[in-house]
Amino acid sequence: MSSPPRVVPARFRFGRDPESELVQPSLVHADELMLRRWYRHHDRKGYLTRSELALLAEDLSAHPELWRHLLRRSPDQRHYVQMFLDAHVEIWLICWCPTQETGFHDHGGSRGAVAVVQGMLSETLPNIGGEHRRALYRRGDCFSFGASHIHDVQHAAGDPAASLHSYSPPLGEMGFYELDDGGTLTRRPGDSDEESADGPGQAARLASGSGADESPRALATVTSAITR
Repeated sequence: MSSPPRVVPARFRFGRDPESELVQPSLVHADELMLRRWYRHHDRKGYLTRSELALLAEDLSAHPELWRHLLRRSPDQRHYVQMFLDAHVEIWLICWCPTQETGFHDHGGSRGAVAVVQGMLSETLPNIGGEHRRALYRRGDCFSFGASHIHDVQHAAGDPAASLHSYSPPLGEMGFYELDDGGTLTRRPGDSDEESADGPGQAARLASGSGADESPRALATVTSAITR
Protein backbone atom coordinates (compact mmCIF):
# COMPACT_ATOMS: atom_id res chain seq x y z
CA MET A 1 0.00 0.00 0.00
CA SER A 2 1.42 3.35 -1.06
CA SER A 3 2.12 5.88 1.67
CA PRO A 4 0.85 9.45 1.18
CA PRO A 5 3.27 11.98 -0.28
CA ARG A 6 5.54 13.63 2.27
CA VAL A 7 5.44 17.39 2.61
CA VAL A 8 9.03 18.58 2.24
CA PRO A 9 9.76 22.20 3.17
CA ALA A 10 12.51 23.65 0.98
CA ARG A 11 15.53 24.90 2.92
CA PHE A 12 17.58 26.43 0.09
CA ARG A 13 17.78 29.96 -1.18
CA PHE A 14 19.84 29.65 -4.34
CA GLY A 15 20.71 33.27 -5.06
CA ARG A 16 18.58 36.38 -4.98
CA ASP A 17 17.41 39.39 -6.90
CA PRO A 18 18.64 42.38 -4.85
CA GLU A 19 15.87 44.56 -6.29
CA SER A 20 13.10 42.56 -4.65
CA GLU A 21 12.35 40.89 -1.35
CA LEU A 22 12.93 37.16 -1.09
CA VAL A 23 9.65 35.27 -1.33
CA GLN A 24 9.50 32.00 0.55
CA PRO A 25 8.21 29.24 -1.73
CA SER A 26 5.15 27.26 -0.73
CA LEU A 27 5.44 23.74 0.61
CA VAL A 28 5.48 21.07 -2.08
CA HIS A 29 4.78 17.37 -2.19
CA ALA A 30 7.32 14.75 -3.19
CA ASP A 31 6.32 11.11 -3.45
CA GLU A 32 8.84 9.57 -1.10
CA LEU A 33 7.88 5.96 -1.78
CA MET A 34 8.31 6.23 -5.55
CA LEU A 35 11.63 8.03 -5.16
CA ARG A 36 13.02 5.49 -2.73
CA ARG A 37 12.01 2.63 -5.00
CA TRP A 38 13.82 4.35 -7.86
CA TYR A 39 16.89 5.10 -5.74
CA ARG A 40 17.37 1.44 -4.73
CA HIS A 41 19.01 0.85 -8.13
CA HIS A 42 21.63 3.51 -7.36
CA ASP A 43 22.18 2.89 -3.65
CA ARG A 44 25.84 2.02 -2.96
CA LYS A 45 25.38 2.05 0.84
CA GLY A 46 27.98 4.81 0.96
CA TYR A 47 29.04 8.10 -0.60
CA LEU A 48 28.79 8.32 -4.38
CA THR A 49 31.64 9.29 -6.68
CA ARG A 50 31.41 12.17 -9.12
CA SER A 51 30.64 9.83 -12.03
CA GLU A 52 28.02 7.99 -9.99
CA LEU A 53 26.33 11.29 -9.13
CA ALA A 54 26.23 12.19 -12.82
CA LEU A 55 24.60 8.86 -13.64
CA LEU A 56 22.14 9.42 -10.80
CA ALA A 57 21.12 12.87 -12.06
CA GLU A 58 20.90 11.70 -15.67
CA ASP A 59 18.78 8.68 -14.75
CA LEU A 60 16.41 10.78 -12.64
CA SER A 61 16.02 13.22 -15.53
CA ALA A 62 14.91 10.26 -17.67
CA HIS A 63 12.05 9.53 -15.21
CA PRO A 64 9.87 12.66 -15.46
CA GLU A 65 7.04 10.88 -13.65
CA LEU A 66 9.11 11.43 -10.48
CA TRP A 67 9.52 15.21 -10.86
CA ARG A 68 7.35 16.67 -13.65
CA HIS A 69 4.47 17.45 -11.28
CA LEU A 70 6.85 19.50 -9.09
CA LEU A 71 7.84 21.97 -11.82
CA ARG A 72 6.78 25.58 -11.35
CA ARG A 73 7.18 28.41 -13.87
CA SER A 74 7.50 31.91 -12.46
CA PRO A 75 9.05 35.10 -13.88
CA ASP A 76 10.19 36.36 -10.48
CA GLN A 77 10.06 33.59 -7.86
CA ARG A 78 12.53 30.78 -7.28
CA HIS A 79 11.17 27.31 -6.52
CA TYR A 80 13.04 24.31 -5.15
CA VAL A 81 12.17 20.90 -3.79
CA GLN A 82 14.22 18.51 -1.71
CA MET A 83 13.43 15.24 -3.47
CA PHE A 84 15.63 12.79 -1.58
CA LEU A 85 17.91 12.71 1.46
CA ASP A 86 19.70 9.93 3.29
CA ALA A 87 23.03 9.64 5.09
CA HIS A 88 25.00 9.61 1.82
CA VAL A 89 23.09 11.46 -0.90
CA GLU A 90 20.91 14.55 -1.30
CA ILE A 91 18.83 15.42 -4.40
CA TRP A 92 17.10 18.69 -5.27
CA LEU A 93 14.89 20.00 -8.05
CA ILE A 94 15.42 23.71 -8.75
CA CYS A 95 13.16 25.83 -10.97
CA TRP A 96 15.03 28.98 -11.95
CA CYS A 97 13.47 32.40 -12.51
CA PRO A 98 15.17 34.73 -15.03
CA THR A 99 16.78 36.96 -12.38
CA GLN A 100 18.25 34.12 -10.35
CA GLU A 101 21.97 33.63 -9.79
CA THR A 102 23.74 31.74 -7.01
CA GLY A 103 26.88 33.86 -6.73
CA PHE A 104 30.25 32.14 -6.44
CA HIS A 105 30.09 29.34 -3.88
CA ASP A 106 31.53 25.96 -2.98
CA HIS A 107 29.71 22.94 -1.57
CA GLY A 108 31.61 22.37 1.66
CA GLY A 109 33.41 19.25 0.45
CA SER A 110 30.46 17.61 -1.31
CA ARG A 111 30.73 16.34 -4.86
CA GLY A 112 27.81 17.10 -7.16
CA ALA A 113 26.11 16.75 -10.53
CA VAL A 114 23.45 18.80 -12.30
CA ALA A 115 21.08 17.61 -15.03
CA VAL A 116 19.16 20.30 -16.93
CA VAL A 117 15.58 19.18 -17.59
CA GLN A 118 14.12 22.46 -18.87
CA GLY A 119 15.47 25.63 -20.41
CA MET A 120 19.14 26.59 -20.19
CA LEU A 121 21.65 27.30 -17.40
CA SER A 122 25.08 28.89 -17.43
CA GLU A 123 27.98 27.93 -15.17
CA THR A 124 30.79 30.40 -14.53
CA LEU A 125 34.16 29.45 -13.04
CA PRO A 126 36.13 32.22 -11.28
CA ASN A 127 39.30 33.68 -12.75
CA ILE A 128 40.46 36.52 -10.52
CA GLY A 129 41.27 39.63 -12.53
CA GLY A 130 40.70 37.89 -15.85
CA GLU A 131 37.97 36.51 -18.04
CA HIS A 132 35.87 33.84 -16.39
CA ARG A 133 35.24 30.52 -18.10
CA ARG A 134 31.55 30.18 -18.88
CA ALA A 135 29.62 27.18 -20.16
CA LEU A 136 26.03 26.88 -21.29
CA TYR A 137 23.97 23.78 -20.57
CA ARG A 138 20.69 23.04 -22.31
CA ARG A 139 17.91 20.55 -21.70
CA GLY A 140 19.40 17.07 -21.73
CA ASP A 141 22.88 18.21 -20.66
CA CYS A 142 24.55 17.13 -17.43
CA PHE A 143 27.66 18.46 -15.70
CA SER A 144 29.43 17.34 -12.54
CA PHE A 145 32.06 18.70 -10.17
CA GLY A 146 34.46 17.62 -7.46
CA ALA A 147 34.58 18.43 -3.77
CA SER A 148 36.68 21.62 -4.13
CA HIS A 149 34.72 23.12 -7.03
CA ILE A 150 33.76 26.82 -6.98
CA HIS A 151 31.17 28.15 -9.42
CA ASP A 152 28.32 30.54 -10.09
CA VAL A 153 25.18 29.09 -11.71
CA GLN A 154 22.34 31.09 -13.20
CA HIS A 155 19.38 30.95 -15.52
CA ALA A 156 20.48 31.71 -19.07
CA ALA A 157 18.43 33.47 -21.72
CA GLY A 158 15.17 31.99 -22.91
CA ASP A 159 12.45 29.96 -21.26
CA PRO A 160 12.42 29.31 -17.49
CA ALA A 161 14.88 26.60 -16.55
CA ALA A 162 14.72 23.60 -14.23
CA SER A 163 17.47 21.25 -13.08
CA LEU A 164 18.10 18.22 -10.89
CA HIS A 165 21.01 18.41 -8.43
CA SER A 166 22.62 15.44 -6.68
CA TYR A 167 25.21 15.79 -3.89
CA SER A 168 27.34 13.37 -1.89
CA PRO A 169 27.94 13.68 1.00
CA PRO A 170 24.73 15.64 1.66
CA LEU A 171 25.28 19.39 1.78
CA GLY A 172 26.31 20.95 5.06
CA GLU A 173 28.29 24.16 5.46
CA MET A 174 28.86 25.88 2.14
CA GLY A 175 31.22 28.74 1.31
CA PHE A 176 30.21 32.02 -0.35
CA TYR A 177 32.94 34.10 -2.03
CA GLU A 178 33.00 37.87 -1.73
CA LEU A 179 35.30 40.56 -3.08
CA ASP A 180 35.98 43.40 -0.64
CA ASP A 181 36.77 47.02 -1.51
CA GLY A 182 40.49 46.28 -1.42
CA GLY A 183 40.21 43.54 -4.03
CA THR A 184 40.68 40.60 -1.67
CA LEU A 185 38.50 37.54 -2.24
CA THR A 186 37.33 35.87 0.96
CA ARG A 187 35.24 32.85 1.81
CA ARG A 188 32.25 33.39 4.06
CA PRO A 189 30.92 30.17 5.61
CA GLY A 190 27.19 29.70 5.41
CA ASP A 191 24.82 26.83 5.93
CA SER A 192 22.62 25.46 3.19
CA ASP A 193 19.58 27.62 3.94
CA GLU A 194 21.52 30.82 3.28
CA GLU A 195 21.35 32.75 0.03
CA SER A 196 24.32 34.22 -1.78
CA ALA A 197 25.26 37.61 -0.38
CA ASP A 198 26.25 39.12 -3.72
CA GLY A 199 23.52 37.89 -6.02
CA PRO A 200 23.46 38.83 -9.72
CA GLY A 201 26.48 40.62 -11.10
CA GLN A 202 29.11 39.09 -8.82
CA ALA A 203 30.84 37.33 -11.70
CA ALA A 204 31.13 40.60 -13.61
CA ARG A 205 32.62 42.40 -10.61
CA LEU A 206 35.24 39.72 -10.09
CA ALA A 207 36.19 39.90 -13.76
CA SER A 208 36.61 43.68 -13.72
CA GLY A 209 39.80 45.58 -13.00
CA SER A 210 38.85 45.88 -9.34
CA GLY A 211 41.17 43.57 -7.49
CA ALA A 212 43.18 42.59 -10.57
CA ASP A 213 46.47 43.58 -8.92
CA GLU A 214 45.46 41.66 -5.80
CA SER A 215 45.17 38.30 -7.59
CA PRO A 216 47.96 36.43 -5.69
CA ARG A 217 46.58 37.50 -2.31
CA ALA A 218 43.02 36.71 -3.32
CA LEU A 219 43.89 33.28 -4.65
CA ALA A 220 45.89 32.53 -1.50
CA THR A 221 42.85 33.45 0.57
CA VAL A 222 40.66 31.08 -1.44
CA THR A 223 43.18 28.24 -1.24
CA SER A 224 43.49 28.65 2.50
CA ALA A 225 39.73 28.69 2.93
CA ILE A 226 39.17 25.56 0.87
CA THR A 227 41.89 23.51 2.51
CA ARG A 228 41.31 24.46 6.13
